[in-house]
Amino acid sequence: MTAMSAAAPLLTIRGLEKSYVADKPVLKGIDLDVHPGEFVVVIGPSGAGKSTFIRCLNRMIDPTAGSVVVDGVETTVLRGKALRALRSSIGMIFQHYNLIARRNVLTNVLHGRLGQMPFIKSALGLYAAADRTRAVELLDTVGMSDHIYAKAGSLSGGQMQRVGICRAMMQAPKLLLADEPIASLDPKSARTVMDEIAMVTMKYGVTCIMNLHQVDVARKYATRIIGIKGGVVVFDGAPADLSEEMVADIYGDKLAQSVLKADTPELELAA
Repeated sequence: MTAMSAAAPLLTIRGLEKSYVADKPVLKGIDLDVHPGEFVVVIGPSGAGKSTFIRCLNRMIDPTAGSVVVDGVETTVLRGKALRALRSSIGMIFQHYNLIARRNVLTNVLHGRLGQMPFIKSALGLYAAADRTRAVELLDTVGMSDHIYAKAGSLSGGQMQRVGICRAMMQAPKLLLADEPIASLDPKSARTVMDEIAMVTMKYGVTCIMNLHQVDVARKYATRIIGIKGGVVVFDGAPADLSEEMVADIYGDKLAQSVLKADTPELELAA
């Protein structure tokens, strides 16, 4: 047994179900344990339930049934202040960045602290000096220190996503969720963003769960791959154990979604 598998899980999921319409479940009883330090990539075609799954973990979507325990806390019963505290402790990177375009980069990153500040200070934007120092450090870590005072709306997609990474990391999370973080990016920007997510999670010791379509990207960065098809986990293992036959089974007639299409050959991500 490895040291990671011997450690207590950071995340325990049992019987997770979600239906938006009665008798038409999107998630059909998912059971998983995720341990500290894992970089888990969830793959599957559009409509498989990947985004629903990841958003159930921080209660952006309420599960229909099942249990989700994060760092010893059963999340499905939380309400009000306790639920807000949970969300503030789990970092989230979104596909479409969710930045405030008219605000500068530094302010967008500092917004990651809002859920952990008293209401008056958050409303007035009264950030501690230590928070500003950390925000600048994070931006420097992802190569964005030259854009601190640029308006977020003036940045490229790849740059905006790197700001989104920093905002999520401002929460000092133990768990980082990323919902298709490279889906809107060209291959070169996608590679940069994936490199930065892998680097900051390793540097700060953060467990990551990410949704992706692209299998080659998952194989390159993940320590563990989860394959979801029709709301059910059909693969759970090391990247090296994910066969081409299993990929074809997961994606079916949507197999083309599993490939990151490069504009030029040199931009392709290596498997």
